[in-house]
Amino acid sequence: MMLNLLRPNTWRTGLFCLMLPLLATGSVQAQSPTLFQQLGQEQGISLVVDELLRLALQDQRISATFKDSNMRRLAKLLKEQICVVSDGPCNYTGDDMKVVHESMGISSAQFNALAEDLQIAMDKFNVPSTTQNRLIARLAPMKRDIVRAKK
Repeated sequence: MMLNLLRPNTWRTGLFCLMLPLLATGSVQAQSPTLFQQLGQEQGISLVVDELLRLALQDQRISATFKDSNMRRLAKLLKEQICVVSDGPCNYTGDDMKVVHESMGISSAQFNALAEDLQIAMDKFNVPSTTQNRLIARLAPMKRDIVRAKK
C-alpha cells in the first residue's frame, strides 16, 4: 500500500483531495488588482495628473484658482494623494486638506469642474469607467474639507 502513494497519479489525486476544501470555500482565489494597479501604478497616475493640471489651467471655470500655485509642487502632491487613496505604496507629504483650502473660497461648482477635468484626463488615457468611478468615489469625501463658499 505504501508503494501506491509514490505513484504519480496517486500523489496528484491525494494533493487534489487536500486542496478541494480550500477551492470549495474560496480560500484560494486570484487576488484582484488594486485601484492603484488599475490606474497604471505611479506612471499611469502621473500621466493622468499631468493632463488634469493642463486641463485645469485651461478651464475658465477654475484656472484662476491656480494662478498663484506652485504647479510642480501641486502635481507632486496630487500624484501622492491619488497614489495613497488608490492603495498604492506612496506617502502623502502635503498639508491637511481642510487647512490648505480653508481661505481659498472654493465653491462646489469649482470642485465639480476639477472632478470633470479629472474624468476627461482619465478618458484620454483609456482608464475604464469602473476604475474612474472607484477613484472618484474615494476622492469625493474630500469635498467637505475643500469646499468653502466665499463670504
